[in-house]
Amino acid sequence: MTRNWFNFLERLPFLFFGLFLFAVGLVANLRSNLGMNPWGVLHVGLSNTTSLTIGQATQIVGFLVIVIGWLLGFAPGLGTFANMYFVGFFVDMLIWLNVIPAQNELIGQIGLLASSIIAMGMGSLFYLKAQLGAGPRDSLMVGLVKKLNKPVFYVRSSIEVTALILGYFLGGPVGIGTIVTALTIGYSVQSFFKLGRFDSKSEQMNLWQLYKFLKSGKTRRE
Repeated sequence: MTRNWFNFLERLPFLFFGLFLFAVGLVANLRSNLGMNPWGVLHVGLSNTTSLTIGQATQIVGFLVIVIGWLLGFAPGLGTFANMYFVGFFVDMLIWLNVIPAQNELIGQIGLLASSIIAMGMGSLFYLKAQLGAGPRDSLMVGLVKKLNKPVFYVRSSIEVTALILGYFLGGPVGIGTIVTALTIGYSVQSFFKLGRFDSKSEQMNLWQLYKFLKSGKTRRE
């Protein structure tokens, strides 16, 4: 096996650990009963108005965002499609296993809300640091950061507010937790980027670049 293939395989644990952490953050946000994060408002709204599970709604929205991002010139990567599928899969699994019990006491609710913001920020660092393609939503964030030359906080918060408005009209759960998450998730992501020494403008490999990367590692002579 070539060096490039080893390099690729070494990135996969970061990718999937990050996706799992992000799903933990989403479920913790849901179980806090203080109102979902902006994207969660949209996903739960879709789930409540259709026969979809929350995870399936997450996957469908992710796919649509991939299409929009692709049309805008943000080519998806392996990590983009992995995010689209596995975050929703992990969310449904965690809800089914009930490993994060719902909280109804204020202290427990605040604790879960804070934990969810931390988990989503840390998860973003891990799966983006794999550089196998930003997630559907983060591909827009990273692309807009590059194009607009604006801070991660500004771009991420703008995207979150847009999702919130759409989710609100679908009847998603909006509360104080929604506002807190919308105002702090950008700071959480940016803080973990700094802590992990990750440059948000660093290149994410799309599928074609990944193919060329793996193919260039062939040891045999063409």
